[in-house]
Amino acid sequence: MNKSRNTQATASRAQAATPTGPLWPLLTLPALLVGVLVLVAASYFAGTATASELGDPGPLVRWALPAAKALHHSSMAITVAALVFAATILPRSTKPKRPAPGEQDTDGGEVHPAFARAMNLAAAAGLLWTVSAAAVLVFTFWDLVGKPMSTDPSYTSAMLDYVLNISVGRAWAWMIVIAAITSSLAFGVRSPSWVGATAVFSLAGVLPMSLIGHAAGGDDHWGAVNSIMLHLVGVCLWFGGIVVLAALAPLLASKAPGRHSGTRPILAGTVLQRFSALATISIVLVAGSGVVNASIRISGWDQWMTPYGLIVIAKAGATLALGALGLAHRSRVIPALRAGKLEATRAAWLVVAAETIVMAAVMALATVLARTAPPTPETAPELPTPARLLTGYELPPELTSASWLQVWRFDWLWIAIVIFLAVAYLWAVVTVRRRGDKWSLLLTISWLVGLACLFYFTSGALAVYGTILFSVHMVDHMALTMVAPLFMVIGSPVTLALKALSSRSDGTRGPREWILVLVHSKFSALVTNPIFAAANFAGSIIIFYGTDIFGFALRNHVGHELMNVHFLITGYLFALSMIGTDPVPRRAPYPLRLVILLATMSFHAFYGVSIMSSTSLMQADWFGNMGRTWGEDALEDQRLGAGAMWGIGEIPTLLLALGVMVSWNRDDSKESKRKDRQADRDNEAELNAYNDMFAQLKKRDEEIARRGR
Repeated sequence: MNKSRNTQATASRAQAATPTGPLWPLLTLPALLVGVLVLVAASYFAGTATASELGDPGPLVRWALPAAKALHHSSMAITVAALVFAATILPRSTKPKRPAPGEQDTDGGEVHPAFARAMNLAAAAGLLWTVSAAAVLVFTFWDLVGKPMSTDPSYTSAMLDYVLNISVGRAWAWMIVIAAITSSLAFGVRSPSWVGATAVFSLAGVLPMSLIGHAAGGDDHWGAVNSIMLHLVGVCLWFGGIVVLAALAPLLASKAPGRHSGTRPILAGTVLQRFSALATISIVLVAGSGVVNASIRISGWDQWMTPYGLIVIAKAGATLALGALGLAHRSRVIPALRAGKLEATRAAWLVVAAETIVMAAVMALATVLARTAPPTPETAPELPTPARLLTGYELPPELTSASWLQVWRFDWLWIAIVIFLAVAYLWAVVTVRRRGDKWSLLLTISWLVGLACLFYFTSGALAVYGTILFSVHMVDHMALTMVAPLFMVIGSPVTLALKALSSRSDGTRGPREWILVLVHSKFSALVTNPIFAAANFAGSIIIFYGTDIFGFALRNHVGHELMNVHFLITGYLFALSMIGTDPVPRRAPYPLRLVILLATMSFHAFYGVSIMSSTSLMQADWFGNMGRTWGEDALEDQRLGAGAMWGIGEIPTLLLALGVMVSWNRDDSKESKRKDRQADRDNEAELNAYNDMFAQLKKRDEEIARRGR
């Protein structure tokens, strides 16, 4: 009887702690109200709500545009976060089971209500994202026209020209396409792989927004765009995650509803702990990128007292408040929930409610900030130089030996990637060693050296001069393809990650599970095949420099970053297929690897000589119109770059060949030792069987000869 009463009391406390009833509106309605109030107050304070003297689109557009943008930013963040939750945090089933080898479906019960709600939320928010993006497209057009909205047919062609030829119009048109595809996928897909792919694709929405922000037109265009991109990624995961938590709160109880109510589901503490790790990364992204953006747009202490500066201060303060609430989650609430203290559940959802309210205020401030003119002017010089017209930057000083260390242009996207990979690798090393396992110091050093090379190749003199000199561009290309990946592959990051990351048994796919999915996929089997890796390496060079893809990478920031990504991944896969120790579906025999390396060296020589002997200039309208008054002429510089491609490509290839031979020798030695140990165990049974076979063959030959006589 007492046991039954205790069970009923526990269930009652669990139900009371779950945010159903009066607590559920507390998580959402105040946030909406605060967001609206902050948006209105900040708009009046910044002056964006008043009529413009140059051209006023009317009060409808003045108020509808920021409202549509706030709705767009919020729905986009919620869509992305809901998909990330469904892909990495929530189980698909109320009765999860471990997957058998080669099994696709890893769930054995009903669809988990939290997973179903997350996907439904992603689909609904995605639809709202699409509609609000279309509304922003229309309102930004009329804001640019500077006249009240009209149904005059003459504006139809102007609207079409805006979408096709104006960067802002094109960006919002692409945003509509991305949102529509994401919402369609969210409605239809439910398998783990497709949900994960949809979550990754949804992040493409940050790209158009990063290209049309204030800092995108500043003096450091590329650095500003990358910092905005990182900022938006952090905001989507952080803000959207908080809203998704609020939406899932009623379902994160101690027991899952349905036929499998007796099974153990994902608990609130587990969900909050997993989101806390994601939120920590997001906070660092938001804070770091915010500092970079502020340094670009605010150049003096007096500018902090302008409306723009004060809104930045308010936004920073609210962000710090969110960080403090997140710290409270991590240090107090989550440990209590993990310990099974049900009374902590209500405290957890109250903290989520506070986070939702503060985040709504932050989103409203960010929306107004995007429409407020920064104090640092973003106007180009009246007579820009040819280099500035082409690259967006002034021509750097003459390239000297000192320039290799003195000239920098920080690429914040790659800086963030390098820092994340370095911190994650060191965390994994510490985790493995605390558990009592060993990890080679040389592997750690090799990984860090590879990341240091990656940082220099993307932010140092090679990146700066590579936009104006073909020779330096080719050095940067070969370094990104053949030098940085070589050190990174030796570091064996996948093996280390699989050692350090814990596996999940609740049917969800965490980092370790997703790594295993990718490692054992058919795609991995294709791209890690040495023949494919070599063909990709050689073929991509011919396609890249033989078509206008090279010009797209020079003129367009997106193309430039995609070029860096392609160079790095191509080189990494090639090195991995040759000397890597990380797990891959299948490894080629050592003789084939050496033949491929020999063919690669021959290709470098052939293609380098073909460029050196060419009398036509690649991308002549770019390299030939840079306005340089120093250095070799463009055609001679191209020949120098072809020689650099030949020379730099051969040295790493020889090192790879040496690595293949060393690995081959080690494997032969291991195989010999294995056979010796086997012979000692079975008294050389294999050798005796081999000798017996020859003895039997000899007897048979003698018998045949005797019969022949």
